[in-house]
This record gives sequence, structure tokens and C-alpha cells, in this order.
Amino acid sequence: MAQTKNQRFIMRTVILGILVVAIGYTIYSNLTKDKVAVLEVGDQAPDFTLVDMNGEKHQLSEYKGQGVFLNFWGTWCKPCAKEMPAMDNQFQEFKDKGVQVLAVNIAQSNLEVNRFAEQYDLTFPIVIDKEKSVMQAYNIDPLPTTFLINPEGKIERIITGEMSEQNIADFMTQIMPE
Repeated sequence: MAQTKNQRFIMRTVILGILVVAIGYTIYSNLTKDKVAVLEVGDQAPDFTLVDMNGEKHQLSEYKGQGVFLNFWGTWCKPCAKEMPAMDNQFQEFKDKGVQVLAVNIAQSNLEVNRFAEQYDLTFPIVIDKEKSVMQAYNIDPLPTTFLINPEGKIERIITGEMSEQNIADFMTQIMPE
């Protein structure tokens, strides 16, 4: 009887020790990991350069003076697929009015993205963030997420989730140069 009490005491002590170590590690890792600043309306949009499906480089800062409808998406994302045709329609309406669409795919293969773009007959530039560095710089979660960037390069609005075609038209009007 005394032996089973000792065994239980030892077992409980070991379990308690493991819990203390796990909690300590969690607190330590949360305090020491690099924090990426959360972007807010009014912040300067972080610059980046990515390559589109035609091999052309797109640098965000080169769009200065124009509004940029910066959309982060994935081919597997159902809301992304639903809003893409509407984005393309509005791109056709606004591209000559100084509003550009730049669609950033999150780390998928060129084949997947090309197939998707052809399926929906998309005409705006699509770039792939293979290293997820732009996704991290913009703290993207969830998809789709869209940043409205004004002609001065500042974030005008951040939209998460699916947009209707009317929403997209209204948002593009907001970032149109005067």
C-alpha cells in the first residue's frame, strides 16, 4: 500500500514537472519570437517585387500615383474564385482611370495559377509569392484579403473576406487618383 502511494506521488511529480516545463517553454517562445508589425489604415504599404505569369517584374512602389487594389488569394479558396471575375470586370473599367489590380497568389505552382487564370479569363497581373515573404509582411490571414492603396502608397482600407462586384467598384472608386 505504501509502495503504490509512493509510485503515485512520483508519477504526479513527473507530470507536474513536465507541465511546468511546457508552460515555461510556451511563455519563453512567445516572448522571444520576432513580431511583425500589424499594418493599419494610414500606414505606408510595404514595398515588394514579385514576378507575374508572363515573367514581368512588378514592384509596388512603381505604381505610385495610381490606386492599387492589392488582393491576396489562392486557387483553392472558394471566396477568392467567386470574386475574381468581378475583380477582372472592374479592372477593365478602372485601369484607364488610374487604378491597378495586383493579385498576389500565396505560394502555389505556376501551373495551378495559370490554369485558374485561364479558366476565369483573368487579364490583370497575377504574381506568386513563392517564399510567402509578402504574405508575412502584410500579415495575411485569412484569404482573401485585399488592401486598398492610395496613389501616395498609403493603405486606405483593409478588406478580409469575399467582396461583391458592387463592393469592388466602390473600393476602386475610393482609390482612384483625382
